[in-house]
Amino acid sequence: MGIQNKVPSRHGADRSEAERIARPLLWFIHDRKAAVPDEQQWQRMGETLMVGDPVADDLANWVRGEGGGKGFAQFRKVLESGNFDQKGLAPPLRAFFDAVKQPPASVDWERLERGAQASAISGQTGMRVLRDLGLMAGYQARGINQTLIMTGALERGAARRVAETTKWWMDCITPGGLKRDAEGFKTTLRVRLIHAMVRQQLLDNPDWDTSEWGLPVNQHDMQATYLAFSVSFLFGQKLLGTLISRQDSEDIMHLWRYIGWLMGVDESLLCESEQEGRIALYQNVISQATADENSRRLGRALMDEPLGRHYANFPKLRGHWERQVHLSMTRLFVGGKGMEALGLPKSALPWYPALFAPLNAAWCAGHRIVPGGRNRLARLGRKAQRQQMRTLFGDGRPDITSSVQLPGT
Repeated sequence: MGIQNKVPSRHGADRSEAERIARPLLWFIHDRKAAVPDEQQWQRMGETLMVGDPVADDLANWVRGEGGGKGFAQFRKVLESGNFDQKGLAPPLRAFFDAVKQPPASVDWERLERGAQASAISGQTGMRVLRDLGLMAGYQARGINQTLIMTGALERGAARRVAETTKWWMDCITPGGLKRDAEGFKTTLRVRLIHAMVRQQLLDNPDWDTSEWGLPVNQHDMQATYLAFSVSFLFGQKLLGTLISRQDSEDIMHLWRYIGWLMGVDESLLCESEQEGRIALYQNVISQATADENSRRLGRALMDEPLGRHYANFPKLRGHWERQVHLSMTRLFVGGKGMEALGLPKSALPWYPALFAPLNAAWCAGHRIVPGGRNRLARLGRKAQRQQMRTLFGDGRPDITSSVQLPGT
């Protein structure tokens, strides 16, 4: 990873407050001393804020030079064909597909499939955790938010961001979803290029302050996103009573290690085990600048997102119910100070997790002790996830490329 010897001012700007936010993670880390970064580790963490994704950045530059729409169409054509060795590719296209066509030697396809099945067991609960712990709680990191604000994510609406991200996640955890011809693999690479194009656009924007924020969509923030889908996902599931075996946990970590690699996260920032991931998450969180007014704008927009979903029955009642459920879960994950930092009502209490977690644990335990119960849990969970996708999208169709305006289109 090509590191530059610069550390943006956001790095550790609010370390005391960030350590308070991250403190609950320490309860679940076996070696707490290993979680506290030494001076060299801290410096390296700051330097990753100045590192992008070189192979994708070169491709993004080429796409822009081709007029945006034309270059992106060529990228998609190669991606859809699955033939990454075809002759006549432009050098940036060739370099990008050469970098991803062969998975790392450590990838175990059986473990990827088991990780996908373990993710399905979570059902709708897993989707709620990703939204309320991965996304909502993540809004406390104002440095990551800066990219969202300056690309107009708030104006486009929280509902669309939730729906499109959920669709990508579902593609990735579908059985066989990371094979070269599968939608999870293809969508992940499309998102990787989109991230590189966002990086280019914001670096051209005179309002982007690199000395404060680092590069847009940098390695440090990409690691935070990867950890949200793996470590935070597992952490939230366990708090809500989903019984996840150690093997399930490690398989999910293996799955997301490969997805993170496809997304362009440097291998040095990817984790082998859940314990290693918890340490990485703790270190990442304590380095993040904490909430500001943009955090509250994003938090309030996401709070009201359930009101606009496409419910089949009693839409107004269901919308308000889901809004309260999500607020209750967020209260568990971020506490009273976190609710205030995100502009959410402090009066919300974690009533839903208190009621749901014991029932969920009993439901999971009952299935796991009968033959075929685990497969049935995965089948029912996947069914619930598909139903939730219909609730999020209605008759609409997600377009992940809507995250950025392509030059020349």
